[in-house]
Amino acid sequence: MLLPTQSISTCAKCTRHSTWSSASPSAVVPDELDSYMYQSVGHEVLGYYADAMGLPLFQDDITGQPHNQDREYAVTEGDEVEDLFRLLSTAKEKVDYEAVSVGAIYSDYQRVRVLNVCNRLGLTMLAYLWHRNQAELLREMIDGGVNAILVKVAALGLEPKKHLGLTISEIYPHMLEMEKKYGLNVCGEGGEYETVTLDCPLFRRQIVIDKSETVIHSDDAFAPVGYLKLTKIHLEDKVG
Repeated sequence: MLLPTQSISTCAKCTRHSTWSSASPSAVVPDELDSYMYQSVGHEVLGYYADAMGLPLFQDDITGQPHNQDREYAVTEGDEVEDLFRLLSTAKEKVDYEAVSVGAIYSDYQRVRVLNVCNRLGLTMLAYLWHRNQAELLREMIDGGVNAILVKVAALGLEPKKHLGLTISEIYPHMLEMEKKYGLNVCGEGGEYETVTLDCPLFRRQIVIDKSETVIHSDDAFAPVGYLKLTKIHLEDKVG
């Protein structure tokens, strides 16, 4: 799991509203572009997240597939959910934590599976963004100082060459328009776009993308799919 805008917003709410302190960020990096559970695009920044927040990073590869796609999840050998179980189990052996935050807004698929893993490990699942109005939520993230850029687009009304690399502040008016025109999810909850957070109040230092490459995954005439491959990154101190 990366730290897109939803996950960053959830982490911030954890520090403000819960009795748990910010736990170690856990990251699973799949090689494939698409996954029902995980964001893979932008995984190049994972190590920088740990340094930016001053927290340990637990990272592993995805080896499973989405074999169990039922509404309710039961333990399934070889499923990608078991990769999350393995990773959080490893983290629990090294760090004393009690809860896992999830950035899902409307995805029951993700919420149910994270809850299943949490129940098996005796952890509490925190879902502060659940069923929030997406337009209000994205505006709240922007106003709250979250600086994130689009690293993948995959929807009608979004163009790789035009919209990749834009900040959530820059894309916000367009997403409101696309919501009215095509019914897109303003926060990208339906996979319309994915983001990488470069700075937010939780970061001690900010992430800077020095160089990236645009990759066209599907040159569909109506809904092309493209993503950014981040090739050069560094951390720098915040000003002020």
